[in-house]
Amino acid sequence: MRKTHDSTFRKFFNKPSLKPSTKPRPFKAYSFVPFSPLAMLDPTILTIGGIILGIAIIERILERWGVIDLVDQFSKVMRFILPVTFYGALFYFFATFMF
Repeated sequence: MRKTHDSTFRKFFNKPSLKPSTKPRPFKAYSFVPFSPLAMLDPTILTIGGIILGIAIIERILERWGVIDLVDQFSKVMRFILPVTFYGALFYFFATFMF
């Protein structure tokens, strides 16, 4: 016949543990994202910036060639696209960047 062991709640929780229930495993994590300025070189933002820069270069070339009416159309479109693109890229950057 088994012997029953009687224990109070206080004795049970104040008893020092003989060994931990789980062994701690060595864990190494390396993250350069919050500390490196290279983390801001997101391909999406760089692509959008490259497209905008390309359009600006095309606009300057057309201005040198003397096609002022086409340059005027480009500038009207860019007056709307540049702020929308900037704020969209800024929102995208803060939404996807892990601090």
